[in-house]
Amino acid sequence: MRLYSVLRFPYDFGGRDVAHWFPGHMAKGLKQMRAKLTKVDCIVEVHDARIPLSGRNPFFKEYLGIKPHLLILNKLDLCDLSQQNRIIKQLQKQEVGKAIYTNSIQEENIKEIVPAILERVNSNPRFHRAENTEICIMVTGIPNVGKSSLINSLRRMHLKKGKASRVGGEPGITRSVLHKIQISENPLIYLLDTPGVLSPRIENVETGMKLALCGTILDHLVGEDIIADYLLYTLNNYPQHRYVQHYELDGPCSDTEKLLKKIAEKLGKTQKVKAITGTGDVNITIPNYSAAAYDFIRAFRKGDLGRVTLD
Repeated sequence: MRLYSVLRFPYDFGGRDVAHWFPGHMAKGLKQMRAKLTKVDCIVEVHDARIPLSGRNPFFKEYLGIKPHLLILNKLDLCDLSQQNRIIKQLQKQEVGKAIYTNSIQEENIKEIVPAILERVNSNPRFHRAENTEICIMVTGIPNVGKSSLINSLRRMHLKKGKASRVGGEPGITRSVLHKIQISENPLIYLLDTPGVLSPRIENVETGMKLALCGTILDHLVGEDIIADYLLYTLNNYPQHRYVQHYELDGPCSDTEKLLKKIAEKLGKTQKVKAITGTGDVNITIPNYSAAAYDFIRAFRKGDLGRVTLD
């Protein structure tokens, strides 16, 4: 199949209103964070490396920006590393002083974090530091970018201890600002984990779709069928056609319904529904499109469909 036949540009969002489709929430989380700020030496913001620009909550800077800041771009194993230099230059224009790409599962570049924290803390002298050398950092970020996984990785590396924060594949695992969690003995560093807080004003529908595609918004709020359609559009326009090999297809396609039908057939995902005929109701077996969309989206999120940087 020729490439131009699978391209769709621009994506048709059907005139959806971003304010109603992607409602932001922040008030409770930010209040909790601000209440802890007096004891915090550095803000460590964790973001998904696939969306290094989209969805970063500008209110973190507005409300918490009085402290030294370090940006962690997590899930580097899922992003297109050829875009790294371009992204860093764009972040520098946003006055991000330091950004570190990490993979908290495989502990890639995790060893760079503590030295970077110390550099920022020591360049910003704290009153009475001689009496209290303990360092406290606050980990912030939007939902499901790997904050808890990063914390657990730091503990494994520096303390040789197990996890201290719950980890999950859906946004919203961390509900509130927790008590201090130790991540290092020498130097003595504690941190505060925080709930994922989306921006109250997502810039546009496409930014919201990127957030949904990376799992920072609950799937049912957007609809897995819509996320799957936007994913196919994104992969074809990137271009990244690993899905063809992954699902053993004949070639790239642009029709999401046909793709999901083929995925359902390959996975053996079917469902029985009632159909009305001239002789009465009968049960027929059809592809389970929802199950296929679920598998398609999660295959992307796991990296099975190839590396992609969405910004």
